[in-house]
Amino acid sequence: MNPDLSHFQSSAMAKLRSRSFWSHLSDAFLFFAAAFLALVLVWSFWSYFTPTPNFLPTFTHPSSNSKNNPVESGFGVNLKSDPKDPTFYDDPEMSYSIEKPVKDWDGKRKEWLKHHPSFAAGARERIVLVTGSQPKPCKNPVGDHLLLRLFKNKVDYCRIHGCDVFYNNLLLHPKMKSFWAKFPIVKAAMLAHPEAEWIWWVDSDALFTDMEFKLPLERYKNHNLVVNGWPELIYNKRSWTSLNAGVFLVRNCQWSMDLISTWSNMGPISEDYEKWGQIQRSMFKDKLFPESDDQSALIYLLYKEKEKYYDHIYLEKEFYFQGYWVDLIGVYDNTTERYLQMERKVARLRRRHAEKVSEQYAAFREEFLKETGKWKRPFITHFTGCEPCSGNHNQKYDGETCWEGMVKALNFADNQILRNYGFLHSDLLDSSTVTEVPFDYPNPTDGEGFS
Repeated sequence: MNPDLSHFQSSAMAKLRSRSFWSHLSDAFLFFAAAFLALVLVWSFWSYFTPTPNFLPTFTHPSSNSKNNPVESGFGVNLKSDPKDPTFYDDPEMSYSIEKPVKDWDGKRKEWLKHHPSFAAGARERIVLVTGSQPKPCKNPVGDHLLLRLFKNKVDYCRIHGCDVFYNNLLLHPKMKSFWAKFPIVKAAMLAHPEAEWIWWVDSDALFTDMEFKLPLERYKNHNLVVNGWPELIYNKRSWTSLNAGVFLVRNCQWSMDLISTWSNMGPISEDYEKWGQIQRSMFKDKLFPESDDQSALIYLLYKEKEKYYDHIYLEKEFYFQGYWVDLIGVYDNTTERYLQMERKVARLRRRHAEKVSEQYAAFREEFLKETGKWKRPFITHFTGCEPCSGNHNQKYDGETCWEGMVKALNFADNQILRNYGFLHSDLLDSSTVTEVPFDYPNPTDGEGFS
């Protein structure tokens, strides 16, 4: 065959095969393109009429559909919004100082809440717990450890009951030391937390020993200050110990701002500080030291200006709003056993549950606690006179008695928390060891009642 002809034929066949290949490829492309377009159209119509299934759990807050009130946290409040509308924070005359009074605080709070509407829901029950200690390390070798555990106790309680905590270890006013140091902190907390209805001061040496109990706020709806106290000791005995100001609940309102200002002005910031000490000493015959103190100052106001203050102050004596430690440390063991007896007979009380729903089980328990009488857990145990940081305890107490009492109280409270995590201190005086809790603790019985 002629080489040129052979080359021509080969070239022609190659071109033919090439055209056939691209022709088929083009046809295939058109076919798949048409099929894909049809699939897209079918899927679009199907999606329109049939929502895409969501296999993840969805959580909807009642106010989450509001465009002006987006929920940005798990607590139902918007933590990421602070509108540009002016509030008291923009007032250059506003001061956190204990020496500068605040006026129209109720109006200022109301205006702030209006601009932060997500905080309005539940505001009437919102609490900020405030506590603190000295700026420097403790002199007592075990002091810092005890203060850490005392603070942990407060954090544990607030985690269960949903209150915020502010811990301060600075003097916010150089003259306001010792028991007077709390007032600059409380005032500053009121201004820093306009979203909170209550500020709850708890001394560093006081601890929660009933982790389930919740403050009966409804009882205090017509009052602005709650302290542990006894009217008969104020008005009949004029006793310095007729109330205790180491734990108090104060409403975040103008009345309280005025009270704190008046109360504080009987302290070291007053030019009449020494005079106030003399007045208190002459009125309260059982007061042993000459300086003006916060407790005597409040009793003085209640006694001298009863019409102005008494109706606004709730003297709580129906439960241990704060209890004297000497009277309480001996009852922890018996109280624990009494609660165990109750749980042996009531299955739902010993049921394991998430820590977050502990309040429900506290409500279950209340109906049975009526029959325990004096064996109910004390709400707060206050180690007055022990001075865990300085170690300069009241001389009528032995130091070891104070420290061992604190350890026992702390472990008694800690057991109520640890149980949610599957462990317990088997010995209340031994903080270093724990034992695992059996799955059904205590041993179950068939009974559901309590006798």
